[in-house]
Amino acid sequence: MTTAAVPDDEKAAFWSGAMSRTLVPVEVVPRAGQPFEGHLASHRLGYVRISTLEADAARVSRTAALIARDLRTEPQVGVGVQVSGRAVLEQDGRRAEVSVGGLVLYDTTRPYCIDYPERFRTHLFHLPRRLLGVPERELRQVAGTVVTPAEGCGSVLLPFLSTLAGSAHSYSAPVGDRLAGSVADLLSTLVAQLTASRTAEGPRTQDDHLVRRVREHIDHHLGDSELSPETIARAHHISVRYLHRLFENEGVTVGRLIQQRRLDACARELGRRGRTAPTVSAVAQRWGFVNPAHFSRAFRAVYGVSPSEWRALRTEGAE
Repeated sequence: MTTAAVPDDEKAAFWSGAMSRTLVPVEVVPRAGQPFEGHLASHRLGYVRISTLEADAARVSRTAALIARDLRTEPQVGVGVQVSGRAVLEQDGRRAEVSVGGLVLYDTTRPYCIDYPERFRTHLFHLPRRLLGVPERELRQVAGTVVTPAEGCGSVLLPFLSTLAGSAHSYSAPVGDRLAGSVADLLSTLVAQLTASRTAEGPRTQDDHLVRRVREHIDHHLGDSELSPETIARAHHISVRYLHRLFENEGVTVGRLIQQRRLDACARELGRRGRTAPTVSAVAQRWGFVNPAHFSRAFRAVYGVSPSEWRALRTEGAE
């Protein structure tokens, strides 16, 4: 797909539509005052979608509202390999600048944006998240992490992905399925390596283990309306001040993390189908929200729609 024959005033909308149909629904905003041209080539290799984008400077955003309306596909993991130009990805409070030759991981189930400040060329790989076989919390830890050819398995993964992007169209279906399996295996290895590096020997080893225990504690106590930085610090025999300091490098505050995980749990439950679906207020209370008005405001701020609208969108998509 290319914008070459599209009128100038329709190029941005055309490009947004092309990316949304091929990958996941996104919004594309070209840099103001600059011309915009784009070319997209995409192939499927087994369960892996491989796309090459070449376009002028633009900002690509996947908002909470778009995620709420995206009922076509199961959760995906994305990997961007930068061929030319730069990319700056923001997700979960992290900001990653990707230079030529590097790659970055992201999760399509949570909001993110990618800023391309100049003309660029990139390879994007999308595959079902479940196929990596790694815990969701580990994916959250590594989303927005840049990997270069000089880092660990990046020296193996990057050349492999780059070669695959250029030859994806030439493989038969059986070979493509096997190669897709190799992509999943290598990416799960990368996630494991990046996660392990956080607990490698060094001055922060003990802190990293503590951060992981705190995250697990939060996930196990989301339904407790009393869950707070104070109760978490007390349970781990540390001060509240030290708890906040532990999370300075996590890209999120403890209070925001609690709310984010509660909202994620509510969104999952509200999106489930069943004969006896619980009320919105019952779901909110089950996951620790005691004030319905506060829950509704917080949910809309993250997902772009009210809890009831979210449920209706999921219900319509399942029918």
